[in-house]
Amino acid sequence: MADRYLNFTGTAPGRFLTRSLGLPQPAPLRRWSTAHPTFEGQLLHFTAGPSAYRKELSELLARTGLQVRGSLSGADLDTRRPIGVIVDATAVTDLAALAEVHAALHPVVRSIAASGRVIVLGAPPSADDHHQAAVQQGLEGFVRSLGKEIGRGRTVNLVRIAGPVAAAESTLRFLLSPRSAYVSGQVVEVGAEGAELASVEDWAQPLAGRTALITGAARGIGEAVAETLVRDGAQVVLLDVPSAEAELSKVAERLGGRALPLDITAEDAGEHIAEFTSGAGGLDILVHNAGITRDRRLANMPAERWSSVLDVNLASVLSTTDTLLKAGAVRRGGSIVTTASIAGLAGNTGQTNYAASKAGIVGLVRSLAPRALAEHGVTVNAVAPGFIETKMTAAVPLFIREAGRRMNSLGQGGLPVDVAETTAWFASPGSGAVNGQVVRVCGQSLLGA
Repeated sequence: MADRYLNFTGTAPGRFLTRSLGLPQPAPLRRWSTAHPTFEGQLLHFTAGPSAYRKELSELLARTGLQVRGSLSGADLDTRRPIGVIVDATAVTDLAALAEVHAALHPVVRSIAASGRVIVLGAPPSADDHHQAAVQQGLEGFVRSLGKEIGRGRTVNLVRIAGPVAAAESTLRFLLSPRSAYVSGQVVEVGAEGAELASVEDWAQPLAGRTALITGAARGIGEAVAETLVRDGAQVVLLDVPSAEAELSKVAERLGGRALPLDITAEDAGEHIAEFTSGAGGLDILVHNAGITRDRRLANMPAERWSSVLDVNLASVLSTTDTLLKAGAVRRGGSIVTTASIAGLAGNTGQTNYAASKAGIVGLVRSLAPRALAEHGVTVNAVAPGFIETKMTAAVPLFIREAGRRMNSLGQGGLPVDVAETTAWFASPGSGAVNGQVVRVCGQSLLGA
């Protein structure tokens, strides 16, 4: 459903009226397209403190195709607005160095182009140095606050470097591209212990030669994930319930993939998946997207409504993941991407069942990720969507729908492709050092952490 308010605010009368009334003024987001797959223009690169990554990071950023500059004059800022700013604060260990982050961004933040990017690089807070831990944790509050005030479709994120900076290339390419349009106010740690770093020959098709299975793929977010993975070079197996077989087959045929009608809650679902994908040598990417809602306040929620949601959204993920990992059906260097929700992080009225299932996904990821990487060479991460424009949200009453759209820093709902782009980043072989992360795709929702 079209966002009429967003369209109205893009007109002269709309801008005047919303500004006069102090109403949200969301800006159209620039997303990936075949005509404009990347950003172009200036990327400002600043350093706070004595960074050890300066040369290596400069070389990495140059590979993105952006014009990396250490500074721009006031005149340049007025005429050649930078598309992004990256501040290396990995060596910030005290308040004096933290002030350099402010000093770097203060003169340029207003000049960043619409839909531009701000990325702060930090380090994991130390368990031994409470001064370093304090200022590095301070970066998180700084980034999230700046994301809420920067406006014009611009995003702000924090990337913590816990290993070699080269391991962050996939993440920085994602965050410095139109693919991350609805990801803001997020903290991502890169450099998982034991990570296997794979080279990417073609960043336009990083998934070439890889096989992915997506559950709940007949429509909505699952379909968008399948489309995006195919765009990036993957072969896909699409799974959905047998009652959706006709829709599923159409999507599979359009994408050149294979359809697997299957009840994901069946006890032998994992064995069926392993057998179905064995001909292709197994899987490189497993995307757990299938999910249902059965909303009702707890006092009015019968056991069946509780159990059906937990069975689909959590129990099936646990059982099929265990089976496929045990069978070696997800190859080394592969990835498992699960779908959580901001409802699981912040809670939601009438969704104790759904929120429990999605919070359970977060627990699964945090516990399984280090073991799956160590034992199977497989990463495990989660996307946590916020308000995404789907057929389901189109059926939500108008005022609730409008509240969902506006209650985030970008002032609008996301699209299924926004979730898909984040999934594709997790699935990239270049993201092997990204593990155990839960990234909200919510435009920095005002709900939750």
